[in-house]
Amino acid sequence: MTNTSSVWSDVNLDREGRSFGYIRVPHSINDSGYGWIPVPIIALKNGAGPTVLMMAGNHGDEYEGQVLLMKLAQNLSPEQVRGRLIILPGVNAPAVAAGTRISPIDDGNLNRLFPGDPEGTPTQMIAHFIDSVLLPQVRYCFDFHSGGYSSEYIPAAHLVAPDDADLRAEAIGFLKAFAMPNSILIEGLIGGGKRLLGSCRRLGVGHMSTELGGAGAFSIQAYRAAEKGLPRLLRHVGVLADTEQDTPPKTRFFVRQPMRDFVYAQATGVFEAYVGLDERVEAGMPAGAVHFTETPWRAPHPVAFMSSGVVLCKRSPARVKIGDCLFVTGTPVAEA
Repeated sequence: MTNTSSVWSDVNLDREGRSFGYIRVPHSINDSGYGWIPVPIIALKNGAGPTVLMMAGNHGDEYEGQVLLMKLAQNLSPEQVRGRLIILPGVNAPAVAAGTRISPIDDGNLNRLFPGDPEGTPTQMIAHFIDSVLLPQVRYCFDFHSGGYSSEYIPAAHLVAPDDADLRAEAIGFLKAFAMPNSILIEGLIGGGKRLLGSCRRLGVGHMSTELGGAGAFSIQAYRAAEKGLPRLLRHVGVLADTEQDTPPKTRFFVRQPMRDFVYAQATGVFEAYVGLDERVEAGMPAGAVHFTETPWRAPHPVAFMSSGVVLCKRSPARVKIGDCLFVTGTPVAEA
C-alpha cells in the first residue's frame, strides 16, 4: 500500500492570513466518472506558533460541534491567531450531508478507520489524508463529538486518559481549560488504534474530544458551554494571540465505566427507561424494561444497571433490539 494520499486540496495551509476551499476526495460514480467529494477546510495563519487541528462532523449526526467550528471560522480573524488553525467543520462530508453517523456512500465510520487507506473507500481516504498529511503538521487536535441520533450525553468534554504522566497532565489541562460542566475520562480503551485518537498518539499530537448533547438534536446548554470554553482552550495551547482573561468554571470529573459494564438491551421491543441523564444509580438497580409490542400479553423484559455511578449517556430512540446500548455510567472523582 502506498503512503501517498489520493486526496488533494487547492488550499495552501502555509499561506499567511485566511485560506479556505475543499479537500477533494476522488469518487467515481455513474454520473461523475472523474468526480470528487468536497470536504470544506479553513486555515488561519499568523506568524510563529503552534498548529491546531479542529474537527467536527466526524459523525454526521452530531451537530453542535459543526456549528461551533463554522462560527469560529467565520468570526475569527487571522490577526487573533498566533500560529495556525486548521478547521474541518464537516470532515465526513457525505455523512454530514445525510445527517447520519456513517457515510451513506461506503458505510464508513470515519472514527473507526484510522490510519486509513489511500486506495480505499472515500471514508478511508479521508482518514488517510488526516493521518498522513494533516496530523504530521499539528501539535494539538480537538475533535468535537455529540451523542448522535442514537444517544444523548450530559454536556461534557471527553478524554481517553494517556498512561504517560506528562501526557496525562497535558490532557487534563485541556479539560480544565475548556471547562465543560462535566469532563469524562476513559481508562484502558480497547480498539483505540483505529480511531483518530490512535493516530494522534502515534504521531505525538495532543488530543481531546467532546460529547455535546445528542439525540439528533441541538443542545443549547451544551453548545453555550462549548462556545465559552473554546477560546479558553485555544488560549491555553497558545494559538490565540489575545490576552483576555476568563477564569474557567469548575468541571465535574467522571471515570467512564468499561464497555462490559454498559447497560445493553437483551430483548427487542420498546424500551421504557426508569432513569434519566445525570441521575445516581446503584449496581443491580432497575434501569427499565423492554416491552413486546407484537405479544403485548407477555411480561416485559427487565433491565438492570451493572455498576454504581452516574448516568452519563442514555439511548434516545425507544425502539431497541438485542445489543443496543441503553445507558453508559461513570464514577465521580474529586480530581482528575
